[in-house]
Amino acid sequence: MILTKGLMEPSFSPLHPELSPDVRIIDTFSDHFSFNHSGKNDNQCLQQLDSMVIESSLLQSTAIVTIDASIKNDIATSISHMHISNQPLTKTIHYAAFITSAEAELFAIRYGINQASAKESISKIIVVTDSIHVAKKIFDPTSHPLQIHTVAILKKLCYFFSRNSNNIIEF
Repeated sequence: MILTKGLMEPSFSPLHPELSPDVRIIDTFSDHFSFNHSGKNDNQCLQQLDSMVIESSLLQSTAIVTIDASIKNDIATSISHMHISNQPLTKTIHYAAFITSAEAELFAIRYGINQASAKESISKIIVVTDSIHVAKKIFDPTSHPLQIHTVAILKKLCYFFSRNSNNIIEF
């Protein structure tokens, strides 16, 4: 992120050092992240989520982060739940005005990743979202309007992946 002189508002630069090919997360850690799109009906999707939660409840090194965001009357609400085995479920709600739903989703994803990756014992983060197209934008190396937000997420993921070569994230 680069601050423009005088305005002090963030603006995106495709030449930012963190987006250069030799440090791009998509090139360096391509085997550390994956996307699982569930094109199934609601019952099958719920069964898949149930089994994923039950399976991961046995593993203290897995964090499940569920994300949702919505906008009503120009107020965005981002909700993040995090589940880690033998720990209380945490729920966080954030509000913001005059942002897009994609920005709200990215913020919720960023917050969830920050919380899960801050725990040293976590080696696998599962992000459950109904906006998989927004999550894929995080790893899109082309210039796009949401990229200023994705740089912050990529910095955190780069640290998370560098901390242990077995660390992974699934969407």
